[in-house]
Amino acid sequence: MKNCTLLFFLFFGICFSKAQAQQQLHDGAYLYQDGMNKHLMLVKDHYISFISYDDVRKRFQHTWGGTLDKQQNLINIVIEYNSQDSTTVGKTMQLPYRAEVDSLHLKTADNYHLYMKQKKIPQDLDALWRISGRQQEGKMNNVPKADRKTIKILVDGYFQWVAINPAQKGLYGTGGGLYQYAHNRYTETLQFFSRDNNRVGQELAFDGEIVAGAWHHKGKSSKGDKIYEIWSKEITE
Repeated sequence: MKNCTLLFFLFFGICFSKAQAQQQLHDGAYLYQDGMNKHLMLVKDHYISFISYDDVRKRFQHTWGGTLDKQQNLINIVIEYNSQDSTTVGKTMQLPYRAEVDSLHLKTADNYHLYMKQKKIPQDLDALWRISGRQQEGKMNNVPKADRKTIKILVDGYFQWVAINPAQKGLYGTGGGLYQYAHNRYTETLQFFSRDNNRVGQELAFDGEIVAGAWHHKGKSSKGDKIYEIWSKEITE
């Protein structure tokens, strides 16, 4: 009888844990496709970003995102940028969702869309970053915290940078795609770029090193200019 009771609780505990996992939104990259249009959702460190693009025809469409509060079957997003409608910046949007082990049914407007969770590829740079230093004329200059900022989201082999000013509801540019980081070498492949669609498909390689928790990023930009930047982790809790 004791063995039966133990087996019951073990079985119940496993089923309960699985159900809990199915209801929770986890950090990661999620993707759904509508024809040739890709809709990417990046979730990391209490931040979320949505990007719509077509990397085959090299068309950036729009992006929006902000700080994230995850609840059971509901996410609350305080919008920090929206390339389609800047009037939403500063407002809170609530999106119902149903999470499974490898997918997410997310309700936007009046429809649920099925986002497939992309393969988990943990890397040391996975985080929400904010630029905190930039070298100019051989001198490293601090970039203090201010309303205007450039952030970079990296998670499971995907990345996005976005230059914004939530106080002025401004979005000044964004780009992103796939990335790899190993042996102090950072490589990214552009899948979208709001400033120049012709650079989609371009692969860029940089030296990258984490020093005292900060990411030192050196190389050449998509324009061929030399860059040396320092990125610090952005705290959103």
